Amino acid sequence: MSTLWTQLTWSHLRLLFNLEVDSMNYYIQTIINNHLSVRELEFKIKSNEYERLPKSTKKKLISKDKVEIKDLVPNPILIKNKNNVDLVTEKALHRLILEDIESFMKELGDSFSFIGSEYKIKIGDRNYYIDLLLFNIKYNCYVVVELKVTEFKVEYISQVQKYMNYIDKNIKEIGNNNTIGILICKKENKFVIEYCSDDRIAVREYESV
Repeated sequence: MSTLWTQLTWSHLRLLFNLEVDSMNYYIQTIINNHLSVRELEFKIKSNEYERLPKSTKKKLISKDKVEIKDLVPNPILIKNKNNVDLVTEKALHRLILEDIESFMKELGDSFSFIGSEYKIKIGDRNYYIDLLLFNIKYNCYVVVELKVTEFKVEYISQVQKYMNYIDKNIKEIGNNNTIGILICKKENKFVIEYCSDDRIAVREYESV
């Protein structure tokens, strides 16, 4: 850890001093890995990025276990809503995210790039539209993002699975890792998720700020 401290500026250190040890270690590693500016670090701390990580992820970080891409997706995901748009439809939520897609991808984690919105695929004789298709450079995989403005429902998982399987079969190249999914909904139902979970899919709530 002492060698990491030497890579930080005094301005970085000033923001870190009052944090708890586990939180501090997380942000130090994030600064080093992503070359965070002081302003970027301050935003992450103010938005409680570490606190919003799943408990299972925090345990992995503390024990230095391998962390997967979906482990680092916070819960809830904060979506900027400066004009207090009423998010009663998925289209409204979708439009709000596209207005600042860069901030949204940073909120999901690191190394995301944008592939398409309402990405058209064809299964049989029917067209489907993936809300957002991203690619994560660090983990070398496509990421299917589906948006829901209601509480989690079991059928949402099968929808994301269908899209992920299509991407794996028709879009991803041999050198890419398997596609993962991020399902963003208004409210989790942890009891239902427990019995229909898929290790490839991260289910997260959203909160407009």
